[in-house]
Amino acid sequence: LPAFDQKTKAEPVFDLAGGPGASSAERAEFYAGAGKDYRRRHDVVCVDQRGTGQSNRLSIPREKTAQYYLSEMFPIDYVRQLRHTLEQRADLTKYTTSIAMNDLDEVRAWLGYDRINLFGASYGTQAALVYMRQHPEHVRSAILLAVAPTDLKMPLHHSESAARAMDLLLGECERDAACHAAFPQIRDDWKNALAQLEKQPARVEYSPPGKSGAPTTVEIQRGVFGEKIRTWMYGRDKAARIPMIVHHAAGGDFAPFLQQAIGPSIPDFVADGMYLSVTCAEDVPFINQEEAAKLNADNPFGNYRVFQQTRACGMWPRGEIPAAFLEPVRSNAPVLIFSGNMDPVTPPKYGEEVAKLLRNSTHIIIAQAGHGVDGLKDPGCVDRIAIEFLDKGDAKNLDVSCVERMAPPPFVTK
Repeated sequence: LPAFDQKTKAEPVFDLAGGPGASSAERAEFYAGAGKDYRRRHDVVCVDQRGTGQSNRLSIPREKTAQYYLSEMFPIDYVRQLRHTLEQRADLTKYTTSIAMNDLDEVRAWLGYDRINLFGASYGTQAALVYMRQHPEHVRSAILLAVAPTDLKMPLHHSESAARAMDLLLGECERDAACHAAFPQIRDDWKNALAQLEKQPARVEYSPPGKSGAPTTVEIQRGVFGEKIRTWMYGRDKAARIPMIVHHAAGGDFAPFLQQAIGPSIPDFVADGMYLSVTCAEDVPFINQEEAAKLNADNPFGNYRVFQQTRACGMWPRGEIPAAFLEPVRSNAPVLIFSGNMDPVTPPKYGEEVAKLLRNSTHIIIAQAGHGVDGLKDPGCVDRIAIEFLDKGDAKNLDVSCVERMAPPPFVTK
């Protein structure tokens, strides 16, 4: 997407999507609309990482019934079918981040740019860090939103980070007059809902909204219930409903849970095959299973994700990665880092960890943000700070006053 002023434009912004497995090209709509100010002085380049979007997307169609949205993350038969189908058209060992960042550099060179600004969110931050290590001479600056360090070993710490975020969220409910009045025992509700599902999965009749289908009986497993709650904490809009959903579930009423659970969610935007090709090479092999079981033993979110991904990776070909892939990335380039204090997957400690070796960096913690700024007042605050950073090429002395005004929506109590 070209800069509005082609004569005085500065270095371009390269957008790096999350996931792994999300499309960057789909972000073009943002840069054409709400995010068009990025293009005042910069071309914006959205490259679909190999295996995503229209770049030989590594996914297969699935029938999206009500139970589909409540199924485990990686059912065995599905992973087998996914691999069998995709191997007809792809070498599944060739989708690692290191390879993809060399792809990105070829695009940079082909478009005739010397130095570029990187903008990565979630997994896109890890991709940006890898690019900074592999092609440092072509990096003008980087913006990292919700930082995933190169040694994250995803999803080893998912439950730990989610439990921290849930504790903060329930604490906010307790301090909020309306939320506390509606759900005075919210922490007990959370424990009770999980305890009931631990004994046995809930079987509930689900009626699609409107007249779109006949009622059907669905099963809700504890691990799936916890995983849904975890992903809803990514954005404060959905997180605002969590206390109400948990309270009803503790009383055996799963209708509010199903209302939010059955429908498009984060995994629908991710190409599962690409997600597995990346994480089965770069993360899961480095997880010590005993350490994971111990770490997540008393955690409300349990070891669900580690189990699901480890089992899936046992059926997936493993790509090769550089020997030093997990080593932290060092750089003197200007870097602007954003973390959400309520983030259930990449809490601020990762931003702090990465910032130590990025010597010209500034780390901004948004008190009420989850894994991004969805649901907050004035989400454009982050974009204004990012654009000022891009124009200055320096992470120091930025106007960050709007961050304090990024308030969450009120809790939903009925």
